[in-house]
Amino acid sequence: MSAPEKPLRKITSFDVARRAGVSRGTVSRTFTPNASVSPETREKVVKAAKELGYRVNFLARGLINQRSDFVGVVAASINDPYRAMQIEQIAKSLVRHNFRPILLPDSQGENADHAIEQLLHYNVSGVLVISYAPPTALCAEFAAAGVPIVLINKADSIPTVDRVVSNTDAAGRLAAVTLIEGGARQLVVIGAAAISFTARRLQQSFIACCHALETEVRTFPVKFNDYANGFAAAATLNGVDGAFCVNDYMACGLIDGLRQRGLVVPFDIRVIGHDDVPQASWASYDLTTLKRHFDLQAEQAIDLLLSRMNDLEMAERVELTPVSLVRRSTA
Repeated sequence: MSAPEKPLRKITSFDVARRAGVSRGTVSRTFTPNASVSPETREKVVKAAKELGYRVNFLARGLINQRSDFVGVVAASINDPYRAMQIEQIAKSLVRHNFRPILLPDSQGENADHAIEQLLHYNVSGVLVISYAPPTALCAEFAAAGVPIVLINKADSIPTVDRVVSNTDAAGRLAAVTLIEGGARQLVVIGAAAISFTARRLQQSFIACCHALETEVRTFPVKFNDYANGFAAAATLNGVDGAFCVNDYMACGLIDGLRQRGLVVPFDIRVIGHDDVPQASWASYDLTTLKRHFDLQAEQAIDLLLSRMNDLEMAERVELTPVSLVRRSTA
């Protein structure tokens, strides 16, 4: 019987330093973002690391430095196409800024305390919250501990906690004006305003614009802003010729439900959504919608996070992300 193979020894920064002919400190600086290392030295160290199969232990580095390169991302409804796009853009932006995202899913309609509290174990450099109900007390606790938090599309105003919000006032007005200019006179806004800050603000601005233009409008409340609730709404939606759904996911459900009833969009009823998810451009929907610029919003959030890391005491700030009308065939 042959003797058991010896386990392979883990390659360390000392091995890389020896192979590259530099100090261990130089190896550390090579793999530290924005650290000063000459191009020639960096090339030697990276080459040696590749040859040896060396990988930086970022978690261990974070424990040593008291702060890791991790940024927590707390998100709800990650199966929603809009949320998937939002998370993708946030992750890409974090990586571009030399951070590593940790995604913690949060259940829709539930408190995010547990998810956010887990991040304490990772010595995160910051937290981005896009869940439904960010807990005010816990956000304030993180801020007091020197961990910056940015809320995305949330209503909560917390001292030293920054926010990025989509321009829902402009979006609601654009939706109303587009439907009315298209000839709709009996309008409805469909959304779960009770659980969503964005839905609530869109509904308010849409109704205000309809009233200003002396056009009849009513609300159609649903439990969640999803495809199933949009589809179900179509079954009992009567006496309207223009509908604004607070997201595209629900608008697609509404269109399919209206078709099942034999109604034709936009001839019987005009439909507008909000977000501009990929499905909105599919030929089967060709949905007119208000585009949210996810890439810009992600950069705004990370810029706030970075500046907050340098000055934890500044007053809380709010950044507005613009929206734009994408005109297709449904309105």
